[in-house]
Amino acid sequence: MLRFAAVLTAATLAAGSAAAQAPQSGEAAFRALYKELVETNTTFSAGSCTLAAERMAARLKAAGFADSAITVFTPPGAPKDGGLVAIYPGTDPKAKAILLLAHIDVVEAKREDWTRDPFTLVEEDGYFYGRGASDDKSQAAIWTDLLIRLKQEGFKPRRGIKIALTCGEEGGGQVNGAAWLAQNRRELIDAAFALNEGAGGALDKAGGKPVVHNIQAGEKTSVSFRLEAVNPGGHSSRPVPDNAIYHLAKAIDRIAAYPFPVQMNDTTRAYFGKMSSVVGGEMGAAMSAIVANPNDAAANAVLSRDANHNAILRTTCVATQVSGGHAQNALPQRANATINCRIFPGESPAAVREALVKAVGDAKVEVSQPPKGRGDTPAPPLTREVMGPIEKVSAQMWPGVPVVPILQAGGTDAKPLIEAGIPTYGVTGIFYDPDLGRLHGLNERIAVKSLMDAREFSYRLVKLYAQAK
Repeated sequence: MLRFAAVLTAATLAAGSAAAQAPQSGEAAFRALYKELVETNTTFSAGSCTLAAERMAARLKAAGFADSAITVFTPPGAPKDGGLVAIYPGTDPKAKAILLLAHIDVVEAKREDWTRDPFTLVEEDGYFYGRGASDDKSQAAIWTDLLIRLKQEGFKPRRGIKIALTCGEEGGGQVNGAAWLAQNRRELIDAAFALNEGAGGALDKAGGKPVVHNIQAGEKTSVSFRLEAVNPGGHSSRPVPDNAIYHLAKAIDRIAAYPFPVQMNDTTRAYFGKMSSVVGGEMGAAMSAIVANPNDAAANAVLSRDANHNAILRTTCVATQVSGGHAQNALPQRANATINCRIFPGESPAAVREALVKAVGDAKVEVSQPPKGRGDTPAPPLTREVMGPIEKVSAQMWPGVPVVPILQAGGTDAKPLIEAGIPTYGVTGIFYDPDLGRLHGLNERIAVKSLMDAREFSYRLVKLYAQAK
């Protein structure tokens, strides 16, 4: 997963205070569950998501869940790409369930590159280290532990609660379990809405204090287009202006110079509106101005200097791969480039392609059609039913820290669920250092306190949702 979060300094932000917490109920059991999950290798090259799902299923069964409440599934032809769906029933059959989603696959990690064994959970200097310690086995462990806690309490929710632990989110070659469930076992995950990864809180650089609590509501769609220029070619000793590489180079340059227009939705308006007073200064003023008038050129210029802000203001397209020519002493017969676009929610890939064609302005450069099935994905609505409980629990645990919706510039498993009609929000309660837990990188980590606080946050939040009418 690629997470977009506010990375903020003490110089520009007023830090909130995290609520001090005593050891929580069942913490030792949670640590053991979390350790088992992190130490189960779920990489594409050498691991098995199915094994991780089976181990979590065993823990649920040991806590008293019936076999009928647990489904371990494997997509056809992918025996190691399995996942788990578990259901905690509600008392009101008319009330739709809440779905708690997390992926259990992880990106590759080489032992020789890491300071510690990436598949041994290590607690050191206030952090847990390990591949998946944060992304996303922290949330998968929290969801599994939450159902066990509720079962042990004898909790009687009005709404049913479901968890789905799936494979393939990282795109390493495994079958995407969330998409497979949405397409093949929709009834298993049917829900009023879902909670997922994709956001979290930001800690300041100076003292690790919480400064903002982000909630993801919507994400951009990733679509790659292929630019291609073809030419009869010829001998390099007889160059001519009509050169496939020249055509391609000019097309790439025009795309680089083309800014897609600013777009706003409820999520980005709320983000910039709330962050304006937190950030202050020129950037804060620009945030206020862009909310008031998305066509404010001066505000756009200020915000676009920041890559994070630019990423959520508009659709973005960037050249990521280039190739061309077939011999060093021949004029190129073919040259092509990959243009990766991150499309603003609600905008169609077809419309983006047309914008690229116009920007290129060269009939000798073909822009490919978008892949089938990559339609626009609208952002889920920020209703009071969703935001109210989040704000309530957040205020209890982190008084004075603003809850700020964000648009995810990267991608998560929210997309296939939203397309299936299940509004999905990134809600974790995990607060990150400015290094974002070194996600996908060396020595991935998560602060022990952040994980334990997130466990408590999720427990309180889900209970509120489950009892709401």
